[in-house]
Amino acid sequence: MTSSRTLSKSFSEFEQEAFRLETLDDYSRSGSVDAYHAFLAGQEQPEEFKSSDWVTTVRNATRAGRRVYRVHIVSRPLTDYLRFEFGWGYQRNMAVGEEFFILDITEQENPIPEAPDFWLFDNQVISAMNYDGNGKFLGAEFLGADRLTDFKTYRDTALAHAEPFPQWWSKHGE
Repeated sequence: MTSSRTLSKSFSEFEQEAFRLETLDDYSRSGSVDAYHAFLAGQEQPEEFKSSDWVTTVRNATRAGRRVYRVHIVSRPLTDYLRFEFGWGYQRNMAVGEEFFILDITEQENPIPEAPDFWLFDNQVISAMNYDGNGKFLGAEFLGADRLTDFKTYRDTALAHAEPFPQWWSKHGE
């Protein structure tokens, strides 16, 4: 990958699809911190959360016919952060066209325990997402084409074992 590649640039340049695998139970130190605290306090969603840059990015992509979708690997009971992410974030993002799937490993083994958090753009560009032990985003690392087979397999395996979020949420939402 070229050194000029950034995660932001990848979102503006992908042509067909952007896939995300989420593996953590807590991303609370990575963004939407004020909204998360409002959620915990039982307050209304802040306006800046409802109209965030991410909402605009997804809306623009899906209106242009591009797919943005993700699988989140979870185990119940849900953490406070996952209740926030699913109850507020996923609901907000689905309204602008993002698709979500849940790979619930509460009663089954994780079929891809070695898979890291990542974005895969157009089946060609891998961005491994790095976090500290407290859910703080440390940066994205772009991996070479030699890793594509592994990451496509992670995606395909996750999707094969996942359930569409709306169906999963109707059974397990809190």
